[in-house]
Amino acid sequence: MLTGKVALVTGAGRGIGSAVARMLAKNGATVIVNYNGSRESAEAVVAGIERDGGSAEAMQCNVSDFASSETFVKAVLEKYKKVDILVNNAGITRDNLIMRMSEEDYDAVLDTNLKGAFNMIRHLSRSMVRQRSGKIINISSVSGILGNAGQSNYSASKAGLIGLTRSVARELAGRGINVNAVAPGFIDTDMTRNMTEEAKKALNGMIPMGKMGSAEDIADLVLFLAGEHSDYITGQVICVDGGMAM
Repeated sequence: MLTGKVALVTGAGRGIGSAVARMLAKNGATVIVNYNGSRESAEAVVAGIERDGGSAEAMQCNVSDFASSETFVKAVLEKYKKVDILVNNAGITRDNLIMRMSEEDYDAVLDTNLKGAFNMIRHLSRSMVRQRSGKIINISSVSGILGNAGQSNYSASKAGLIGLTRSVARELAGRGINVNAVAPGFIDTDMTRNMTEEAKKALNGMIPMGKMGSAEDIADLVLFLAGEHSDYITGQVICVDGGMAM
């Protein structure tokens, strides 16, 4: 399905990003597994992909830094000559009530979650325009649609990502480039697995389908948006949330 395609997934060393990287590689793409902190985790993702017969490489970059992102993109393009699929998944949380939230925690979340996506699109878009093709997929959140108490920084970053998606989609639609966003709800991750059963029950009670989603649920949609079957879809925000935002 994606044979011959080059995909770049930011924040791909764990969670949703690693599931997306594995899914794209499983379907034929060569995947750049971007990470910022843990090289070990990123290398483990690459090793798993290679065991399954896929092709991947771990590459470090702090996507929140404009200059570092530019250097990173140039290195990727020099080696692989193109990027067909960009998945902006890198994200952090620094949760707190608005009355207690520090400026540093607000800025850190916006810089990674929103500016990081801008940086990657900014530096890769020229290459995609030249090849007149590309799929850009931004991982937003249901929190960017509904808001979430204690997450004003995170919700603002994810809502901003939706605005970025729609604006860039309008700019690039005539150049054969599709830009869409995926908005996950509550996803079963390492963090939620450590919750008490009581807390999980309360969480599931907020979801119409009564259960959390999996990272693979997100990866399945990203695969669709990265492939040819989504060629006439752009500027959309698609929720994978068990019905939370309907």
